[in-house]
Amino acid sequence: MTGKITAVKAMEILDSRGNPTVRVFVALNDGTTVSASVPSGASTGENEAIELRDGDAGRYLGKGVLKAVANVNAVIAPRLIGMAAGDQATIDELMIDLDGTPNKSTLGANAILGVSMAVARAAATSLGLPLYRYLGGTACRRIPVPAMNIINGGAHADNSVDIQEFMAVPFGAPSFGEGLRSIAETFHTLKKILKSRGLATGVGDEGGYAPNLASNEEAIETIIEAIEQAGYRPGVDIGISLDSAASSFSPDLGTTYELSRSGGGRLSSSDMIALGERWVDKYPILTWEDPLAENDWEGFRRFTERLGHRIDVVGDDIFVTNTRYIERGIQEKTANSVLIKLNQIGTVTESIDAVRMCRDAGWRYFISHRSGETEDTFLADFAVAMDGGQIKTGSASRSERIAKYNRLLEIEQELGATALYYWK
Repeated sequence: MTGKITAVKAMEILDSRGNPTVRVFVALNDGTTVSASVPSGASTGENEAIELRDGDAGRYLGKGVLKAVANVNAVIAPRLIGMAAGDQATIDELMIDLDGTPNKSTLGANAILGVSMAVARAAATSLGLPLYRYLGGTACRRIPVPAMNIINGGAHADNSVDIQEFMAVPFGAPSFGEGLRSIAETFHTLKKILKSRGLATGVGDEGGYAPNLASNEEAIETIIEAIEQAGYRPGVDIGISLDSAASSFSPDLGTTYELSRSGGGRLSSSDMIALGERWVDKYPILTWEDPLAENDWEGFRRFTERLGHRIDVVGDDIFVTNTRYIERGIQEKTANSVLIKLNQIGTVTESIDAVRMCRDAGWRYFISHRSGETEDTFLADFAVAMDGGQIKTGSASRSERIAKYNRLLEIEQELGATALYYWK
């Protein structure tokens, strides 16, 4: 049995972009005291759970979260006192009912998720278990393959690149540690290449470099060059993962696409699909996230029909970790994989429900950070617990990203020879 909750308290802290977010502390009657911190996204789907902000222009430019903090302290906390921390689903459901809206707009998904994560961590600590084992069970031992963001564009950088993320994926490595080493070396080699060309080596929100390049395609080709110069084989040791975040350059969030940053012009859904086919033919692409906009369900379906047998077509903004939209996607064959983000849906239980739906359908699912992160490592444990096989958590820079990688290294060391690491 886990301890019972004796205190729940929230406070306002800053995330990796210097914007306010919520940290929640939970104490149990057995002496357990833990905290959890909530991430925040910049590229968000319109159907995501609502992140409650104060809107006071005189404080943090309107981005304060004192309302969310007050909702934890005054509304949620009194209802949880005396409950067992191990009753995760009951606690999460209680908070959903307290909120009373489909998108958690009353209390705020940031308030609810902070409590949900802290309760899970408290229960694990109370039982003397690592968080990944508490959430995933005793057989949990697969370390995810990292998709490291090494070039940023789109909403995550102020440069000439439309595509939001270009990632290196060490799918051919023998272990997580060796895979992390290979992409970290590629990341540092990429910096040397950019410097040699007189290009900027400043980083974007998720730690990838944000140079001005002649085209989106040049970003892929430069990464391939970095992989080779680092001593690895593109498509054998390290592959490429893309996140178009196509909603960010679709003015109607539908069938029109403006590749204005790179000078790529206005494209239709069919044009985007044709571009996808060219790139998959030409480059070692393993996964492609949000290749079409969140309301372009038919375009997404056709993209998957053409390329889903060759790569993982991952839905993020279109599904927003919500079983309602994932179920529709499964029925319509919209994609074949889902990105799982805890704060898109707002509770640990609902995130696990989304994973379960993917498993039941034979779909893959990838666990992801947000562009506004904290040093909290909950995500790393959650990725191992969910056994999904891949994690997105940024580049080999910025400590809020490195913290997750270091936690995965710790878990791999703890598991020792029993640890598993494989792509599919």
